[in-house]
Amino acid sequence: MKIEGSRVLITGATGGIGHAIAHAFAERGAELVLTGRRVDVLAPLAEQTGARAVPADLADRDGVAALLAAAGPLDIVVANAAVPASGLLTDYSIEQIDRALDVNLRAPIITARLLAEPLIAQGHGHLVFISSISGKIASPRVSLYNATKFGLRGFAQALRQDLAPHGVGVSTVFPGFVRDAGMFADAGVAPAFGTGTSSPAQVAAAVRRAVERNVGEIDVAPPQVRLGALLAGIAPGLSARVQRLAGADKVAATLAEAQRAKR
Repeated sequence: MKIEGSRVLITGATGGIGHAIAHAFAERGAELVLTGRRVDVLAPLAEQTGARAVPADLADRDGVAALLAAAGPLDIVVANAAVPASGLLTDYSIEQIDRALDVNLRAPIITARLLAEPLIAQGHGHLVFISSISGKIASPRVSLYNATKFGLRGFAQALRQDLAPHGVGVSTVFPGFVRDAGMFADAGVAPAFGTGTSSPAQVAAAVRRAVERNVGEIDVAPPQVRLGALLAGIAPGLSARVQRLAGADKVAATLAEAQRAKR
């Protein structure tokens, strides 16, 4: 899929990773529509990238349809919006669970549903879903977040098969621990020892490569984290023991506490 001249919607553009993706696509000559809840951040970013800003709250059950109507015809969508959801399940109210499910999983699915037919009709297009390495590795105190990101992976894998005959690509990008942006940076929490980090620019480059080369899945993480994802898929029990030895539970508890203070 050629990015230059394509009409591209990026959700969650007001976060650090969203910023990086917006700049990466602007550099390729895309016609951008950026969305997010924080208008004070969205407007300057749109000005910097020559984009059109459309504020939206994807937790609103009618928000996705309204956003797509305002965005107009599209060629590419990068579904990057997500809310952090670390902590024990019992820490969350039903309303908070609904919000995490709506933003992290329902909104990307509804976006795909509403765009699938127009993209099929035009015979080209690409959908990119920003998951997380938490969509491959189940960790302590992250059951709700794991559920949304594992679900997004399964949805995207099947949708890719459904849309491939129509010339429409589907990709999923799995960032690991991202420095200077994302939920760890926002909470001021360091990842477990030895896991390493990636940069927002590396995530943005992976998104761009996924579109241009129609890559189904891309992990954006150091080798040891990618190896951990493979281990989690093959031997989840062993993965859990390795995580405990690495201090994952302590890091997760600290992250959950920081997020709870902001909810």
